[in-house]
Amino acid sequence: MINDLFLRACKREPVERTPVWLMRQAGRYLPEYRAIRAKTDFLTLCRTPELAAEVSIQPVEIIGTDACIIFSDILVLPEAMGVKLFIEENTGPYFENPVRTRADIDKLIVPDPCRELKYVMDAIRLTRKNLNNRVPLIGFAGSPWTLATYLAEGKGSRNFSSIKELIYTNPKDAHALLDKLARTTAAFLSAEIEAGAQAVQIFDTWGGILPPDEFREFSLRYIEQVLKLLKHNGAPAIVFCKNCGHSLEAIADTGCSVVGIDSSIDIEKARMLIGSYTALQGNLDPALLYAGPDRIREGVKRILGKFGKGSGHIFNLGHGVLPDTPVGHVKAFVQAVKEESAKYHK
Repeated sequence: MINDLFLRACKREPVERTPVWLMRQAGRYLPEYRAIRAKTDFLTLCRTPELAAEVSIQPVEIIGTDACIIFSDILVLPEAMGVKLFIEENTGPYFENPVRTRADIDKLIVPDPCRELKYVMDAIRLTRKNLNNRVPLIGFAGSPWTLATYLAEGKGSRNFSSIKELIYTNPKDAHALLDKLARTTAAFLSAEIEAGAQAVQIFDTWGGILPPDEFREFSLRYIEQVLKLLKHNGAPAIVFCKNCGHSLEAIADTGCSVVGIDSSIDIEKARMLIGSYTALQGNLDPALLYAGPDRIREGVKRILGKFGKGSGHIFNLGHGVLPDTPVGHVKAFVQAVKEESAKYHK
């Protein structure tokens, strides 16, 4: 590996500078990505390994990130379980038949990821080949809770009434769904690692809609199950739970290597709580990238200063890159991390 800073930081090993990558780094803010998307729809892009590999590598070459994340979508996994997925340009993803009853749950299959999701594995293998050991490759999946949320709601939601009705009125059914999703997610992530992913990230996008007790029961419990079932072969596992600062220690106790934190969490406090046994990833506000390079550099310096000296920090945003972010500002962000972080590792 020519640049293994990311992998070393995941393991809290010494590094020369803080590695940096961005959630949603392959996406609409890049003109090169938009040029490819103009010729094909989103799901076809995900299902075509050559195109997925190309857009995955774009940020490494254009922005200079220290890791590459495979281009895909968390919802391809529940689709492989037998629920037809549609993605429309203006309304986003939706499932034609939401999963809300025990009969719906029982109909879901536990797929063989090397068969039903072969295109993801092929994209990972091709991306690893084309990266030629320049930087590590990250695979990913949604958390069981986040996938269950999309399945029950059928689409994006403001109040999440369907999934909350399920957990409060039929908790046994909810646990049956989450258990099936956990087993499916563990098999999927294991297959990604087998195909060549050198780290994996679990995205718990909707963990923060739950009160702390329910978060532990319906989300964190199943993230921990995924990690216990994961055949990781030494690949670090990152857990990112959005809006879950109330449970940092519980997240770290799942057995993950890295805890991703959103912009609402003070990284200095997070390091005090869990930095002695997990690495931290984050956590610049994505909206700060609308500002000019000088203001971006100030934000980078502030977070580096809060984390302080030593290993175990992967610089990232507190959530994904916003689609209308200027490319030059993303480049300025990455460059600022590279230039300002070295003094914290001497």
